[in-house]
Amino acid sequence: MVDSTRRAFTGASWESQVGYCRAIRRGNLAWVTGTVSLDAEGQPFAVGDPEGQARRCLEIIDAALTELGGSIRDVVRTRMFVTDIDHWDAFGRAHAAVFADHPPTTSMIEISRFIGPDFLIEIEADACFEDD
Repeated sequence: MVDSTRRAFTGASWESQVGYCRAIRRGNLAWVTGTVSLDAEGQPFAVGDPEGQARRCLEIIDAALTELGGSIRDVVRTRMFVTDIDHWDAFGRAHAAVFADHPPTTSMIEISRFIGPDFLIEIEADACFEDD
């Protein structure tokens, strides 16, 4: 049996330190790991801007899915982990801007903190690609 598993990496230092990939595809299903807002150099992006951070997370997720042969339009579920639920509207605006025409199921869960103090949101996504 041939292993049809495909993986996408972003080069974030945590991927090799912790031993994970950004996204994994098996068949027509894909899962994207928790994604924070980083710039191209691996530094926090849009510090202090909840909507900007959420948009950046979704851009990174889209890039990983594209690498695996899909796109953000294939997302069927997101999970948003946030450090301050009072920013729900800003996080929600970013989410709605991306998913308005193809809304997935979602959750927004407040947590105490992330690995870096500048991160306000981390987003996970599950996708189901159209049959090839």
